[in-house]
Amino acid sequence: MQRIEPRPEAQTSPSQGYSNGPEGASGRGQAPVPTGFASTGANPHTQSFEEIYGVPENFLEIEVIDPQTHQPTASPSSRYTTYLIRLSTNIPAFKLRRSEVRRRYSDFEVFRDLLERESARVSIPPLPGKVYLNRFDDAVIEERRRGLERFLRIVAGHPLLQTGSRVLGGFVQGKFDRKQGAMIGSL
Repeated sequence: MQRIEPRPEAQTSPSQGYSNGPEGASGRGQAPVPTGFASTGANPHTQSFEEIYGVPENFLEIEVIDPQTHQPTASPSSRYTTYLIRLSTNIPAFKLRRSEVRRRYSDFEVFRDLLERESARVSIPPLPGKVYLNRFDDAVIEERRRGLERFLRIVAGHPLLQTGSRVLGGFVQGKFDRKQGAMIGSL
């Protein structure tokens, strides 16, 4: 059994920003270990606060929020719930940097079906299940909202769908014709 000795205190070379233990300083073949945050380039450096906390090169924030139940006629069967999709991004595949659209669950079903048809190489995640009893209960609506948000984050965050889908941008940012299952104003 090999005995492992604790590391001795490291010495820092201020000119290089590297920490060299006695082995590295004596030239026994060990590479110097960078201190602080190192970049992935040939010349490691300590990152600035702007690099650490600044706006990322590419970002995509998508939320499904503010469920609202509507009843357009006196008939109880005409009730439905819509969800606000709020998107903020700097990814070039999306037409708008910020957008908000309202969709109902049946719109998500049509959208998912269209995605499956056009994207044979991508496995499309399932939607939250259909609810038949108590579907307008606050807890049921909130559970469905979380499931729809999870679904959209996976789909909108997929690089192949961002660049190859004809329906993604239209669904999260454009107008949607539910009867024809077509996107108006898509990418």
